[in-house]
Amino acid sequence: MSRNLTLTSLACLTLAACGTPQEQCISRNTDEYRTVSRLLAQVEGNLARGYAWDERVVTRTELDFCPAILRNKDGDRVLVQRSCWRDVADTERFRVPIDPVVEQRKAENLRGRLAALRPNAERAVQACRAAYPEEG
Repeated sequence: MSRNLTLTSLACLTLAACGTPQEQCISRNTDEYRTVSRLLAQVEGNLARGYAWDERVVTRTELDFCPAILRNKDGDRVLVQRSCWRDVADTERFRVPIDPVVEQRKAENLRGRLAALRPNAERAVQACRAAYPEEG
């Protein structure tokens, strides 16, 4: 039960890294635990899907409107919108084949690392809660 509360606290605090002093303390002291946990979730997702996701930046050209300063017949400067071509960068996700044996080995190694980090992370959470009690 305590372990589940600790893990839930760690997940919630990931989102609130700039929160209370207690949350900042927990976030600072459980960074490696959260990183390994995130990597394990990613590897388990890859195994469940049968492939991994990767991203690449794709540049395309699109027609847009660009401001331009022209002079009218009286010589006054006038701001107008002209059509122009602009390069736009998009991030594209694509599937990457995985080797299930290698991914399973990664998952086992990450589970072992997570188990080794858990006691220190739990102690850090308890110490931060003691050092920075929240009123509520």
